[in-house]
Amino acid sequence: MIYLILSVLVSSFLFVIFKLFDKFQVNTFQAIVINYLTAFSCGFFFYGNGITIPEIVQRPFMIGAVALGFLFIAIFMVMATTAQRNGLSVASVASKMSVVIPVIFAVVVYKEQLSLLKVAGIILALLAVYLTTVKKDGGSFDRKKLLFPVLLFLGSGVIDTTIKYMETKYVADGETPVFSAAIFACAFIIGLVVAIIRGDLKITGKTILGGIALGIPNFYSIVFLLKALRPENLGDSSTVFPINNVAIVMLSTIFGIILFKEKLITKNWIGIAIAIVSIAMIAVSA
Repeated sequence: MIYLILSVLVSSFLFVIFKLFDKFQVNTFQAIVINYLTAFSCGFFFYGNGITIPEIVQRPFMIGAVALGFLFIAIFMVMATTAQRNGLSVASVASKMSVVIPVIFAVVVYKEQLSLLKVAGIILALLAVYLTTVKKDGGSFDRKKLLFPVLLFLGSGVIDTTIKYMETKYVADGETPVFSAAIFACAFIIGLVVAIIRGDLKITGKTILGGIALGIPNFYSIVFLLKALRPENLGDSSTVFPINNVAIVMLSTIFGIILFKEKLITKNWIGIAIAIVSIAMIAVSA
């Protein structure tokens, strides 16, 4: 449970950093690319245990790492577009409600059992995510604007599902940090190529600092999540992912209130209360 708690804390802190990017006018895309380089460096230099890059490339998880690196960049761009066209609430709901995809995958492929209590907890978790992020003016979907929210929903779910599958099938004991580093290295290379194509190469000092500040917690958010998915820890992805996602939304909302004086409507407070209940239900049924 300790790794899941750490994953939630570190992942929630990432939203604080993104908020600070806006405040200090940091180029978000450039910072994201630098963050991936920083995250790779954390894994390779501090947890590599003498492993070389050619040895990493030969690891069985490398193909999955390349795919995840591409997804990390692609889904970030989809998330940005969704936030711009549909609003932050829609982007948050679409990404976090994707928890149903790895849960369904776990039940079908890994034959994980879902008790009535866990099913009820997952349903409440989805409701909590929606209520916590909805705004007064965040209303209904425009059918013409459904494409990017749907892509974000599917992409986020595929990322979580792939991470669990790779951790189960191809990542050996002790290689979690190296696997995470490989994902971030691939994401950095792909992001750098995109930046070159876009001609977005003029980098400022504060963008570099922002990328480093983002990269360190980003690395540990993946490492802690992967460790939480280990069989000797929680292991059961139908338990880990719902708790992780709803807790991140809830804690990020609380950070917004405390650090940035964000205002909540009644539905948001109800969502936080339901989130706490759903986490307890899923944890008890684990």
